[in-house]
Amino acid sequence: MGKFFFAAVLVCGLAGTRPAWGQSTGTPAFLAPYRAARTNELGATLSDPGEGVAIEGFYRFGRQPHDFGFRAGILDTDGTTAGLFGVDYRVRVLTHDEDMPLDGALVLGVGAALSDQASIGYIPIGLSLGRRIDLEESAVSFVPYFEPLLTPTFGDREDVLFSVGLGVDVRVSEHLDLRVGGALGDYDGISVSLAWLQ
Repeated sequence: MGKFFFAAVLVCGLAGTRPAWGQSTGTPAFLAPYRAARTNELGATLSDPGEGVAIEGFYRFGRQPHDFGFRAGILDTDGTTAGLFGVDYRVRVLTHDEDMPLDGALVLGVGAALSDQASIGYIPIGLSLGRRIDLEESAVSFVPYFEPLLTPTFGDREDVLFSVGLGVDVRVSEHLDLRVGGALGDYDGISVSLAWLQ
């Protein structure tokens, strides 16, 4: 019961803050509580972060229960282009049991969106909660999850932002993941990612 209470208190505490953003680059691409790859993964994300379109590449590596990720890309909004750069860290902190039905991971990051008009830094702090669903007699599995996320910002926009990321990671094959995500709150956005797993 203690693990479930801890997770519920954290989620409710974060819910008292304000508008939504995504992970370390400010896009609506979130992280499930599990690392999909055994050693590393390489992938790309296409997203609509409310205004414009963002394209990012990412690389993640690690050993259980820790992993690290790097993201870089561009965001185009009405002819203005911003460079996106981010680093994040994920560590499993909850494992499901009879008292806690979900697995959980703490997600921390730092990143920035840089353009001639404005440069904004992000420091996301989130708790990803979800559970893997394996299909019988199939290599396909699903991980539906949600991630309350508190994001202090700095630079040309100093604020403390809040979002709830929703997503599902679909293991299509041994080496391929399809990931769909979105943000809830004042900031709306969706993302689609493909990852090659090793």
